[in-house]
Amino acid sequence: MASNTEPLIRLRGVTKTYGEGATAFQALKGIDLDIQAGDFVAVMGASGSGKSTTMNILGCLDVPTGGTFEFRGHHVETLGRDQRALLRRKYLGFVFQGFNLLARTTALENVELPLLYRGDPKKQRHDAAMAALDKVGLAQWWDHTPAELSGGQQQRVAIARAIVTSPDVLLADEPTGNLDSERSVEIMELLSDLNRENGITVLMVTHEPDMAAFARTVVHFKDGLVERIEAQHHQGEKVTI
Repeated sequence: MASNTEPLIRLRGVTKTYGEGATAFQALKGIDLDIQAGDFVAVMGASGSGKSTTMNILGCLDVPTGGTFEFRGHHVETLGRDQRALLRRKYLGFVFQGFNLLARTTALENVELPLLYRGDPKKQRHDAAMAALDKVGLAQWWDHTPAELSGGQQQRVAIARAIVTSPDVLLADEPTGNLDSERSVEIMELLSDLNRENGITVLMVTHEPDMAAFARTVVHFKDGLVERIEAQHHQGEKVTI
């Protein structure tokens, strides 16, 4: 999307090849993509289109074979494994389709985990985790384990865990994939609120047009390339860029 400011994320000519020689598979064939700070981006495309590979690169979980990946003006493709891990810890939050909560720990303890890994003091972890649970509407459920929560509540805990570090970017992989339609809308409204009120940039993979309608920008992948980008000024109203 056109903007006077530098994009938060910039991909130029990004390629990704798995394997070598005759068995090599080119998952990405030259991706160009700008993502502005504060945008809500839905990423769509058929299986094998390259969307998941791109999300793994954006999440610093994988590196491109070629091209450049800039985040906040820094070239991520030149960073080593430890530096990418630091970038993930400081700037990125992740939400998965399967919730990925620890079964025998409370909601509060699940949300505290990223802060525990970061080495934050106990009281600081507790206060930040309670604030994150409050933000997703689950403060009163802090002492419940995942088995005592509905699917929608479990995903809210997962979102609280993702935002407890105050990330710049939230990467969500099919966040409503395991939820019914009513819970799905609740989660999308929560992500929209976090994007609008807290300024968190949201990047979400989805197969569902109804969920993509909550985003402001929709990026369509096909055969390892960005096929088209649509700006949505209002829910469902699209303008191809």
